[in-house]
Amino acid sequence: MSETRRTAIVTGAARGIGAAVAKRLSQDGFAVAVLDLKESACKPVVEEIEAAGGKALAVGVDVADEQAADQAVARVAEELGAPTVLVNNAGITRDNLLFKMIADDWDAVMNVHLRGSFLMSRATQRYMTEARWGRIVNLSSVSALGTRGQANYSAAKAGLQGFTKTLAIELGKFGVTVNAIAPGFVETDMTADTAARVGVPFEDFKVAAAAQIPVGRVGQPEDIAATVSFLARDDASFVSGQVIYVAGGPRD
Repeated sequence: MSETRRTAIVTGAARGIGAAVAKRLSQDGFAVAVLDLKESACKPVVEEIEAAGGKALAVGVDVADEQAADQAVARVAEELGAPTVLVNNAGITRDNLLFKMIADDWDAVMNVHLRGSFLMSRATQRYMTEARWGRIVNLSSVSALGTRGQANYSAAKAGLQGFTKTLAIELGKFGVTVNAIAPGFVETDMTADTAARVGVPFEDFKVAAAAQIPVGRVGQPEDIAATVSFLARDDASFVSGQVIYVAGGPRD
């Protein structure tokens, strides 16, 4: 970390993986903008960061809204400092089998995951290129490899991998690295919702998942946050355009 405190933006940071990432980056010395759909939902994370001696800002934004995304990034730059780390974590699920999936649910998932990551990356890249230093980390998923009942989510997460590789090519000459993290089963509200959707108690759902994972346990948000922490460091400057599966075992 340089002597000047750098600023990071984490989307979808009110809970789960995003909250863990925001807190970890604060521990690493970043000022952190905690973004989610409702600003009030971000405040507990901001308060926790501030109580630990960090600097943070809560910002409510729909990342799929072009004007709102631009305004949110401009606010972060004004109140915290030019953002040179972006973690595109915001995501939703609208699961269903293909023949039951409605177009609105397809569009909603694409808009948050892909359009949102595009808009946030476009809005922040100018600060990174001006600084000649930057880090973009996109949250993909093992679902990019295909998951029954998640045609929209799987397609969006696979799309983020192509997006990642392209941005790495375009922005590398400016000192900006772009990578994707593809988590496996991580214990969050979202996986709890999936368990509820399929009618399985969450504890049983986790036990079944852990039995299929070589390390013998499900992931925690902090596992993903640790990987983001590495990618955001100065000494990770030669890692770019990669998809890192943080899944407790090998993935193709």
